[in-house]
Amino acid sequence: MKNLSNNSTQVKEGRSKFHCLIIEISDNFRTMSGNNSTKDSIKPRFFNRELSWLAFNERVLDQAFSEKYPLLERTRFLSFVSSNLDQFYEIRVAGLMQKVDAGITRASLDGSQPKELLKEVRNRAHNMSQREYSCWRDVLKPALAKEKVLFKEIDELTKAEFIWLRAYFRREVFPVLTPLAVDPTHPFPLILNKSLNLFVSLRNLRKKQAKPLKAVVQVPRILPRLVRIEAKGNKDTFIFLSDAVRHFVSDLFPGHKALGAWAFRITRNSHLYVDEEEVENLLLSIEDELHNRRRGAAVRLEIDNTIDQDVLDYLLKSLNLTAQDVLKINGPINLYRLMNLVDLVDRDDLKFPAFDAFVPKELAIKENLFDQISKNDHLLHHPYDSFSPMVEFLRQASVDPEVFAIKLTIYRTSGDSPIVKALMDAAQNGKQVTAMVELKARFDEEANVQWSRKMEEVGVHVVYGLAGLKTHCKCCLVVRREGKKLKRYAHLGTGNYNPSTAKTYTDYSLFTSKAAFTSDMANLFNTLTGYTRKPIFKKLLVAPFNLHESMLLKIEQESKMVRAGMEAWIIIKVNSLIDPEIIQALYKASQAGVKIDLIVRGICGLVPGVKGLSENIKVRSLLGRFLEHSRVYYFKNSPIGENTYLGSPDWMPRNFFRRVEVAFPVEEENMQEEILQTMKDILSDNSMASELRPGGKYATIPRRRKTEFSVQENLVSLAQEKQRLTLTKPRSG
Repeated sequence: MKNLSNNSTQVKEGRSKFHCLIIEISDNFRTMSGNNSTKDSIKPRFFNRELSWLAFNERVLDQAFSEKYPLLERTRFLSFVSSNLDQFYEIRVAGLMQKVDAGITRASLDGSQPKELLKEVRNRAHNMSQREYSCWRDVLKPALAKEKVLFKEIDELTKAEFIWLRAYFRREVFPVLTPLAVDPTHPFPLILNKSLNLFVSLRNLRKKQAKPLKAVVQVPRILPRLVRIEAKGNKDTFIFLSDAVRHFVSDLFPGHKALGAWAFRITRNSHLYVDEEEVENLLLSIEDELHNRRRGAAVRLEIDNTIDQDVLDYLLKSLNLTAQDVLKINGPINLYRLMNLVDLVDRDDLKFPAFDAFVPKELAIKENLFDQISKNDHLLHHPYDSFSPMVEFLRQASVDPEVFAIKLTIYRTSGDSPIVKALMDAAQNGKQVTAMVELKARFDEEANVQWSRKMEEVGVHVVYGLAGLKTHCKCCLVVRREGKKLKRYAHLGTGNYNPSTAKTYTDYSLFTSKAAFTSDMANLFNTLTGYTRKPIFKKLLVAPFNLHESMLLKIEQESKMVRAGMEAWIIIKVNSLIDPEIIQALYKASQAGVKIDLIVRGICGLVPGVKGLSENIKVRSLLGRFLEHSRVYYFKNSPIGENTYLGSPDWMPRNFFRRVEVAFPVEEENMQEEILQTMKDILSDNSMASELRPGGKYATIPRRRKTEFSVQENLVSLAQEKQRLTLTKPRSG
C-alpha cells in the first residue's frame, strides 16, 4: 500500500475535478449576478453557510428553552446543541482555520473573507455555548429539581449518598482510571478527540516547598457519564461522573495532595483525507485515517472557568492553541451527556406521549410481502408509519428460497442493525448479497468499517462505490424467481436504513416492483459496483449524472408556464440549500412570477423576500418533536407522474456533483395528493415553524388561524386514528 501521509498531502493540496467544478460554478454565478465587486454588493444575495448553520443551531437551542415541550425532552434538545457544535468545530471551524493558516483569501459566495468569518464564527459559537450552559444552570436544572429529578454537586450529597458514591467510585471507577504524570520524562500526553479529562495540580507531601506537579486523568468513556445515586430513598438523583473523579482524584496519587483539578475537553480537526484513486485498499486506508483523526490538530479547548491562568497558559502552549480558541465553561463540560436522561428517568408525564407507528394491513403480513408489492406501490411516511415493513421485507428476502440476490446501500445504520443481520443471514443462506457501504459517512466511518468486516466474513460482497464520490442514496433491490422469470422488487427512501432513527426522523419509503423503476435500480447498482460509461436512467434522477440538470429544467418549466399565463408553484423540502446555480434559477423563477415555498430545516444560502429578486419566495424551517429529514420536490406543471419527487439529496454542490444521490418520482395520484397535503400542512404550521426574513433572522409564524396547529402532532393523531380503525372490528349487522 502506498504511504497514506503522502496521499493525505495530495488531497489537501489538490482539488478534485468535482471541487473545481463547484468553484467554477460559483465564479460563473457571481459573474452572472454582477456581484463580484465588493462584499457589500454580494451579501444581500446570499447568506453565509457557516452563519446560517449557527442560526439553525440557535433554533435548536430555542427548543430547549421552550415550555411547549415536556421537560425531559428539552434536555435532549440541549444535548443536540452540544453535539451539533462539536461537529461544527470539527469540520467547519477546522476548515476555516486551515484556510487562514494557509493564507487563503478567496471570499465565500456571500463575500466573507476567511479571516473575518472565522472571527465572527468563533464569537457567535462562543455566545451560543454560554447561552447553552445558562439554559442548563438557570432553566432546566432548577425545573428538574422541582420535579424531584436532582443533579447534585458533591457538597450537596447527604451522608448516605456520599458513602454510596465513595463505594461506587472505589468499586467501579478507580480500577479503570489511569493517571498520567506530566514532567520532563513524561511529555504532555496525546488527548483523544472529544474525550473528557482532568488536569490535576499536585503537591508532594514530602516536598512541600517543591513546585507543584502536573498530571492528566481521562474520565473513562466506557462508564456511564451520568451516575444515579442508589442510596436508600433515592430514585432520580444524579451526579456527573467527572465530578466524582475530580473529588476522589487524590486517591490516584498516594503521597500527594491535589491542589486543583479542572475538567477539560479538546475538539480536533476531523476531516478525513483519503485519495481513493491512489490507495490500494480503501477499507484499510479509512481505518488508518480514523486513527489519524483522533490526533488531528486541536481547534477548541473547553475548560472549567475556575482554571488557574498559569495552567491554562500551559495547556494552550501544549495544544498549539490561542486564547480565542478557549471556551470557559460554568457547568458540566459536554452537555451531550444528558442525551440518555430521558431513558433513565421513568416519568411519562415529563416526556412526549408515546404512540404506536401505523403499519398498513397490506404490509403487516409475516410472509410473502412480495405479493403485496407486486400488486401496488406502497408509500410509508416515517415515523408516523412504522419502519418495520422494510425490516420484514429484507428478513423475508433472506430466507425466501425463490430470492436469488439482494443489493442494498448502507450510509448510516444502527448499532444492532437488523438490516445488516438480514444481509448476513441471506449470504449464509446462499444468496448473492451485495452491500454498497459508504465508508466515508462522516462520523459513522468507524461503525461502517466494523459492519463491512463482519459482512465480508459471512460472504456478503461488500463494495465501496465510485472513486471521488460518496454513495448517499437509499436503495434496495431484491431479485426473485417467479415461475420461469426473474422479477425485481425495490425499496427507495429518503432516509438511512436505520430502524432507530426511523423512530425520530421524518422520512419517506417507497416499495415498488414496476419494471421501469427496478431496471433503473439495476443500472444504478451496476454503475456503483462495476465499470460503465455515463448511465442512462428513465425514471430516476441520479447525481452526479442527471439530477442537477433535471432540477434546473423543472424550475425553468415553471417559469415558462407563468409566462404562458398559467399558475406555477414550486415546493421544495430539503435539509440544506446552498447550490449557487439552483439559487440563481429560483431567483429567476421568482422574478418571472412563480410562487416558491422552500422548507429548509438547516442551512439556507438563498435570501427570500427581496423586492425584484426573490419577493415570491418564502423560506420556512420546521423544528419539533421529530427531526425533519425527508426531501420532497414538487413542481406543479411537470407532466403527471413527474411532478412529485422524493429522494436523498439536499440542494448543495456536494449532493449534485460529489455524491451518488437518487430522487424518484411518485406516480400514484393518491400518493401525490398525500405528500402535497403534508407539504401544505407544513406551510400552515404556526406552532413549531419559523420563517426566514431577508435580514437573515428567523421569526415565528404570524397566527392567522384561531387555534395553534402543529403538523407533526397532527400526523401523530392521524397515525393513531388509522391504528385505532385497523384494530377496531367492524360491527355486525
